[in-house]
Amino acid sequence: MIKAGIVHEGAPIELIDGVLIHKDRSTSGEDPMSTGKEHSLVVSLLGELDADLAQRDYHMQIQNPLSLSPYDEPEPDGVILRGGPRAYTDRVPGAADAGSVIEVADSSLAYDRKTKLALYARAGIAQYVIVSLNGRCIEIYEQPRPDGSYQHVAVRRAGETVALRLANGGCFEILADRILP
Repeated sequence: MIKAGIVHEGAPIELIDGVLIHKDRSTSGEDPMSTGKEHSLVVSLLGELDADLAQRDYHMQIQNPLSLSPYDEPEPDGVILRGGPRAYTDRVPGAADAGSVIEVADSSLAYDRKTKLALYARAGIAQYVIVSLNGRCIEIYEQPRPDGSYQHVAVRRAGETVALRLANGGCFEILADRILP
């Protein structure tokens, strides 16, 4: 589609349930084609975790594809992947490579809590994290179920510790303040 000129390279779209969906990165009430300032800030803060993750042989992939099935290739705001970026030179990382998948949500919050949550749970993603800009909190979903839900839900706020999952079952602990606006 890119070669045919139907979709522009770098366009904010992702494949969900076999359909190309526009990624909503906007602030509630703003132009849905724009990217909110706080959304951009949090994505940048996620990128700053990369140096600490590299010491554990992991990295933070930012807004790039994660292959979950032939019909699902979302582009989450952040994914903690095993190995360095060059480990994925010849392939798109999949669910088995990911420990924690992170979405930053403002106007997309309902979509991220329903559609994206079910997608990641069905794919067996161990931990799905939503940085809620509206709620000024971090929602943590763990223990995925085949029905598209998660068994355990927790909420963390500024000053509290967040344990982000690594693909090997370990954790990478940070203060919530590191990724909250």
